[in-house]
Amino acid sequence: MFEQWSTLNRDPAVRSRSINAENPTGADGGAAHASSPLGPGRKGRAYVPIAAGGTRTLADLTGPGTIRHIWITLPDRTAAGGPFVLRDLVLRAYWDDADAPAVEVPLGDFFCNGFATRATVTSLPITVAPTGGMNCYLPMPFRTRALLTLESRHGADLSHVYYQVDYTEGDDLGEDTGYLHAQWRRSNADLPLGTDHPILDGVTGTGRYVGTYIALTALSRWWWGEGEVKFFVDDDRTHPTLCSTGLEDYAGGAWCFQDALRTSPEPEAVTFSAPFSGYPFRSTRDGTGATPFETAMPPSHGLYRWHLPDPVLFSARLSVTLQQIGAGPHGLVERQDDISTVAYLYLSEPVTTRPPLPPPAACHPR
Repeated sequence: MFEQWSTLNRDPAVRSRSINAENPTGADGGAAHASSPLGPGRKGRAYVPIAAGGTRTLADLTGPGTIRHIWITLPDRTAAGGPFVLRDLVLRAYWDDADAPAVEVPLGDFFCNGFATRATVTSLPITVAPTGGMNCYLPMPFRTRALLTLESRHGADLSHVYYQVDYTEGDDLGEDTGYLHAQWRRSNADLPLGTDHPILDGVTGTGRYVGTYIALTALSRWWWGEGEVKFFVDDDRTHPTLCSTGLEDYAGGAWCFQDALRTSPEPEAVTFSAPFSGYPFRSTRDGTGATPFETAMPPSHGLYRWHLPDPVLFSARLSVTLQQIGAGPHGLVERQDDISTVAYLYLSEPVTTRPPLPPPAACHPR
């Protein structure tokens, strides 16, 4: 991958393009026309508004091409509309005129910021920089068209949404080039004990699973992360081919993310963020929240794992589940926690099946 960064462009048909509020179509010479008090072309249109209940088209592109980078930021809460802006905005991507989106995820969760709360993330495909500069570097190829939208299901108008979509057009996309898919699912303590949370289900075709984001709110005491992430590949039915040893192990950590190895069932955890795995967010009910909403939150944990050097490859079907298992003073226990996940994958088709996104109130964190 790194070798490609120094490759010169020998094909004039492949060109770099960028879309933002200054150049909403990516047209040649189309940027920096708007005026400001400093004069024409001097930072005249840095952001766009989104009305409550409205949808903003971020990019509508003709292929072939590849979206290379998305950057977006906005105020993460408004007094009039409540604190859940990052869950109330929904990012969608449609490839090649498909009727349904291949990407449909609350904005914050797509960028590994669950719970409608900011967290700094320093990973290879997703970076969230202080304060709230959300970046995605996952390539998003398309053959005929790419439509990227942002829907607001928030209770108030948003006056400032800053964004940029960097892409190339004229790419030579081979048959092995897949379409990016991302889908969000939540189990809000509504599954029977002993039932696994479905991260991904019902996906058919040829593909490559590349990542998982998990936002877990612990609804009972003791250690919450003993569940295994299981990958049912192709002909797997009862038992998976691939399986982790526990949730913190899956995210690249160990021993309950403890600050020191000990036997305490409720250890102090250490957050971290690395290129391919991380535990960037931890919030406990310690009374130090900046707002009453944060103070009242039960313990919440955000973690991610990117399968980029070690992809999960499948040729016919794939399902991914997460066990709801913890540990306490008397050993392993089944749990019923509040779990939200994002599955990221590349698939041979531009659309796949997924459950409908719940209404806004059902997406709000505890």
